[in-house]
Amino acid sequence: MDSNPSSPPSPRPVYLPEGNHQRVKLLVAGPLGVGKTTAIKTLSQIPTLHTDEVMTDAAAGTDDLSLIGLRNKTTTTVAIDFGRLTLPGDRVVLYLYGTPGQRRFLPLWEGIATGALGALVLVDTRRMDESFEVMDLIEERGLPYAVGVNIFPDSPDYDLSLLRSKLDLAPDTPLVTCDARQRESSLKALIALTAHSIAAAGAGAVAS
Repeated sequence: MDSNPSSPPSPRPVYLPEGNHQRVKLLVAGPLGVGKTTAIKTLSQIPTLHTDEVMTDAAAGTDDLSLIGLRNKTTTTVAIDFGRLTLPGDRVVLYLYGTPGQRRFLPLWEGIATGALGALVLVDTRRMDESFEVMDLIEERGLPYAVGVNIFPDSPDYDLSLLRSKLDLAPDTPLVTCDARQRESSLKALIALTAHSIAAAGAGAVAS
């Protein structure tokens, strides 16, 4: 779902609002093929930057493309996806950085994560086990995060309370369902993350 040929072309750029606004760097993370690139394309108000490369035989030993959702996967993000979004009210501007989903890109991931306020972790319920590694990396950095369950046509239908238990999420970690192809749906997940990240940053400032 990272590559969706039916997605609309990138919009004309929307310039930054005048006046005071808060700029927030956020990560969009998750395993290979979970929909990170699609989500950023859907949300961005500027033409998005992508570093997709065709997958080669070199990846055969590390990326299992026989898994559900990956059988038609031909490209992968090797550096970053980037987009920008101004939230309603023109007071918060989000800079969205999509990160590679494979551990072999860990040094690059750590560089991208520097300065981020939080992360939106996309999850595919058809292969939830692959999400734990990404969540562990984010927790090790102490980043607050929200989980967006990206709904695919053949995704199992789980109750959110059961999903929270299966993913072993903290009670205050936002958990929402979304469709990375749909703007309003993706925006809901992003707003949940933004509110959680800003609240966590405020709590940290009070604690210090």
